[in-house]
Amino acid sequence: MKRNLMKRTIHSGMLLLIVALLAPSAQAQKAIWRQATDAELASLLPARAPVEKEHIETEMRTASGIVNSHGHFIAGVVLLTAGYSADGKYSHYLLVQVPVRIGGFVLKPGDYAFGWTRTQGGDALSVHFHEAATGNLVGTADAHRIAGSSRVESLHIWPPGDKALIQIGRFGVPYEIGEE
Repeated sequence: MKRNLMKRTIHSGMLLLIVALLAPSAQAQKAIWRQATDAELASLLPARAPVEKEHIETEMRTASGIVNSHGHFIAGVVLLTAGYSADGKYSHYLLVQVPVRIGGFVLKPGDYAFGWTRTQGGDALSVHFHEAATGNLVGTADAHRIAGSSRVESLHIWPPGDKALIQIGRFGVPYEIGEE
């Protein structure tokens, strides 16, 4: 009887040891996202965003972003495009440090510029994402009016645990974080 009790104690101890060793690695693999601070955004986003052949001034008070527990960001800011050759094609600059799925396409880590047009009926926006350096279209996604009394913001990137939306005004584009 003592022998059986001793065996069970050893087995339980080994099982606890294995669980304790595996738990930190499981947590390390799953990144936890939070809202980025103003200081983090100011150090990350450019005052003049490189978009095609231009360096377009940004409006830092509109900056928004998220950061994960590994220090990777998804952040954006409104572009001040008056007088540039953007021709209404771009309204925002977006920096992505992890893959992000939006609609049927993936934004790989890099810099993007995006703009939007209202859809027929005005109940949604058609948001088009371009590579910032080349202006090449990456993909288009629909942004729908956010239900409830959501605050109107020029840009707000919500962490995946909250809403997983890129908010433009009263509209939101859903996204998913890809594998890092």
